[in-house]
Amino acid sequence: MDLSSAKWKKSTRSGTSGGDCVEVADNLRDVVAVRDSKDPAGPVLTFAPQTWRSFLEFAKQS
Repeated sequence: MDLSSAKWKKSTRSGTSGGDCVEVADNLRDVVAVRDSKDPAGPVLTFAPQTWRSFLEFAKQS
């Protein structure tokens, strides 16, 4: 999968101390990509946009 056009955004809940953070790229066609901000060259998880929206809604309720 070509992620070269991904525009990565760090979670707004991330601190500035460099701890555990995720970055999300939601500007891609038909996919939302998620990676560990401490390892930007590492593995990336991808989700269908509807699956990602469902996850966010669930997380907001928790």
